[in-house]
Amino acid sequence: MNSSHSPSEHGREESATAGAGATARARRTAQPGKTAQPGGTAGPGGTAGPGGTAGPGGTAGPGGTAGPGSTARPGSTARPGSTARPGSPPPARLLRRDAERNRQRILAAAAEVFTERGLEASLDDVARHAGVGVGTVYRRFPDKASLAGALFDERIDALAEMAERAQAEPDAWAALVSFLEHSAEMLTSDRGLRQLLMFAAQGHDRVTYARDRMRPAVDRLVKRAQADGLVRADLAATDIPIIEFMLGGVAEYARQVRPTVWRRYLALMLDALRPARASSTPLPEPELSPNEMVEILDSNPLSRRLASHKTATTTIQP
Repeated sequence: MNSSHSPSEHGREESATAGAGATARARRTAQPGKTAQPGGTAGPGGTAGPGGTAGPGGTAGPGGTAGPGSTARPGSTARPGSTARPGSPPPARLLRRDAERNRQRILAAAAEVFTERGLEASLDDVARHAGVGVGTVYRRFPDKASLAGALFDERIDALAEMAERAQAEPDAWAALVSFLEHSAEMLTSDRGLRQLLMFAAQGHDRVTYARDRMRPAVDRLVKRAQADGLVRADLAATDIPIIEFMLGGVAEYARQVRPTVWRRYLALMLDALRPARASSTPLPEPELSPNEMVEILDSNPLSRRLASHKTATTTIQP
């Protein structure tokens, strides 16, 4: 028996096949959340805008093309050409992070610039060293006094933490000496810090903060050493910063000639803090020679300014 179909049967089969294909496409298109706009072609699970083509699992906006695996999260809206990353923090939070990052960058740069050049350095110098625009510096710190004040607070915190760490020493005398030596190293190696602590006018609030932040830790170091009979009984916590300022003054005057000579005077002061000694501590630095004393006095900034003023006055006289 001949198995070939008649033309009418072929027509019915083609119509059935086309209908089945259309029905399948309709099912794919009509599934919830999957819509093909006029002129668009949607692959399985895809959505196409007008004239757009979406590959498998893709989503295309008007006139756009989404490659495989492109997905828009529920409730999100993507503008043409833009990409939203999942979990991105809001813009306000990013601005706060950037602002704090810039602030820390400026403070770090100011510390380095002031360490080398002192408070004579300008905000423009700080901005160049930080690699930011001058406007960025002025937005965070409207003048050099406010920048110096922020650095002052940081330095006071660092000194207080140094005093707290020194208390871990098992020996009370070693604890006090450790703080005196390390804080003197910090003070004498940082010209900006010396000027901040010794000469810059910080205002009542900041001076009060420095006292309240420093005194408890230093007081514990002194009282512990006194309780062990290792320092003289009349030593007070307020004597310690004065000793530091004395060493800082030595470092400021001698920095061009003998920057480490302050260690000699620290050793002398440490012997003076003892209640009684059978012998003297060997001094770590030799005394200054007469010629070095002359050099130190000549290198003092005030001496140079006075000398230049005298020269200028002499020059303009008839």
